Amino acid sequence: MRTPLPFFVYGTLRPGAYNHDRLLLGRTAAEEEARLPGALLHDGPGYPYAVPGEGTVAGTLVTAAPDAYGELLGVLDRMEGDAGYERTAVETVRLRDGATVRAWTYVASPETEVGPLIPTGDWFRRPAPDGPRTP
Repeated sequence: MRTPLPFFVYGTLRPGAYNHDRLLLGRTAAEEEARLPGALLHDGPGYPYAVPGEGTVAGTLVTAAPDAYGELLGVLDRMEGDAGYERTAVETVRLRDGATVRAWTYVASPETEVGPLIPTGDWFRRPAPDGPRTP
């Protein structure tokens, strides 16, 4: 059996966002800041979409607890699939040591209509609809 990949999350699954506690709390072994090079972040209907592009997306590398991996993979595949994402393996960069880590992430599927570009590449530092948003 292959070693399970961690997940790179960049929107509502990041620590501090509303889906983190609902879906990840108690199911993770580690959570570390990371970046996804070669991607752009776009706004969506209450959550962001990553797409391939000349940029970097800020996020968190989440390692599932060993006994929760299969269940977590199923839960995330269903939720993200229903929202217009597809799961893909990517090369992320872990911030604490600069190591490249292969991980699953969910990107906008080709037929998904994405919203405006988030220039910062960081869902937590996106502009508010009527002006700058504070972190």
